[in-house]
Amino acid sequence: MAAAKKKTATEARIYDSFIVGAGISGICAAYKMKKEGYHDFKIIEKANRVGGTWRENTYPGCGCDVPSSLYSFSFAPSSKWSHLFARQPEILEYLETVSRDYGIEELIEFGTELDHAEWDESRHVWVLDTTANGKKSQTLARTVVFATGPITEAQIPNLPGLDTFKGEMFHSAKWNHDYDLTGKRVAVIGTGASAIQFVPQIQPKVKELHVFQRTAPWVLPKPDMNLGDTSKQVIEKLPAIQKTWRKAVAQSLNVINFGLRNPLALKPVSSAARQLLRLQVKDKALRKAVTPDFTLGCKRILFANNYYPALQADNANLIPHGLVEVDGNTVIAANGERHEVDVIIWGTGFEVSHPPIGRKVINANGERLSDLWKDTSPEAYLGATMKDVPNAFLVLGPNVLVYDSFIGLAEAQLDYIIDGLKKIKAKGISRLAINPGVLQRHNDKVQKHLKGTVFNSGGCKSYYLDQNGRNFAAWPWSLAELKNRLSEFAVSDYDVQYGVKEKQNAA
Repeated sequence: MAAAKKKTATEARIYDSFIVGAGISGICAAYKMKKEGYHDFKIIEKANRVGGTWRENTYPGCGCDVPSSLYSFSFAPSSKWSHLFARQPEILEYLETVSRDYGIEELIEFGTELDHAEWDESRHVWVLDTTANGKKSQTLARTVVFATGPITEAQIPNLPGLDTFKGEMFHSAKWNHDYDLTGKRVAVIGTGASAIQFVPQIQPKVKELHVFQRTAPWVLPKPDMNLGDTSKQVIEKLPAIQKTWRKAVAQSLNVINFGLRNPLALKPVSSAARQLLRLQVKDKALRKAVTPDFTLGCKRILFANNYYPALQADNANLIPHGLVEVDGNTVIAANGERHEVDVIIWGTGFEVSHPPIGRKVINANGERLSDLWKDTSPEAYLGATMKDVPNAFLVLGPNVLVYDSFIGLAEAQLDYIIDGLKKIKAKGISRLAINPGVLQRHNDKVQKHLKGTVFNSGGCKSYYLDQNGRNFAAWPWSLAELKNRLSEFAVSDYDVQYGVKEKQNAA
């Protein structure tokens, strides 16, 4: 009898699907796959715990600016939120609890990072190279879900003289909790969502606080409150209250979204916000410096009750200019203003215009996505599928951003994606890629309708617009319209090739 042949690469185990990332999107993807009886998948996470952005961002004051009733999975409502707007530690705890309670955590390969993902045209499979504890391995999968999120790569400007700085320096997403800021001279660079939250927390501790602001943001009062034990008990015993609360919050966000699509509707709100600013900031020079010069909503609307009081403290100094140079321990603003500091904290946000996963993905033409995006803007169909990237799906990709809960957006997209996965499997499809004509017509229409929104016409420079001046992020219609478009995966939108159905691997 002939000796048994060695198992070749082509005979290796091929998973139905491969999920990259165990943040909000990855957890949700795994839950929905299991719910639909789709068990033959593998999920990896580079860190040692779930959570994504809520694991990485631990800066003082970190929290959500979407009410906690809506910032939770529809399938896992919680009655444990301490406030109307949840804090980072409890959001992370919530995500960990969900992953444990629904049997997802045990499926995740932690400490495993994706190095390289390449489509093999000859076999119609994805070849995924990973590293875990210094050990490299390779996995084959028919489909891939990139649940890597849009807010993952901290952005630090490359400024002249930065290498001469001898003090402490860190980004808000990599907060150094071991460093004591008490009595230090601190420069905060940026006034975005993170800085708005951590500036009031560190201001009472530091000796001097210099806040560098390139563009004044709109900061509105945050209607937050402590829920208390009694409220939590009522919510737990009467789920209908939570359901009604969730619906009310969703409706209020729909109103905001209408205004963002129709800037004229926001004029009364802008006028009210300016009047409120007069009451909050008494000093005329400071008030002028923190008054935005663009339409409300053009950049992300921020919510805080303690930011303006922190800026008016005796030890605080707002510099209405960007940081342009560092000379030793001296930070230099665009207007020439100089300050010697002990610490630089970067509140400069994230690289969001080009999904970081693009550096690791090779398409069907052998091209790295990040190379393609150097001179062009990333595009996707319904934020989920990309040209020449077969059998692959991106969660929270280009042009699906609506002013709402990221969790809600991820759930809607994943309903669409998993419907697609089921149809690929049921119909024996071996290769599925978005039809280029469908993709172009979709994105031409998206860009046309974005022209009238506040994002494009509000007079600001925001992360919604990339280096080409193209809005890569926003969805120009309502959330209801997005959910409607994502309600069913239409195979007719895709170019498909059918193969002989292979015997499915056991779960």
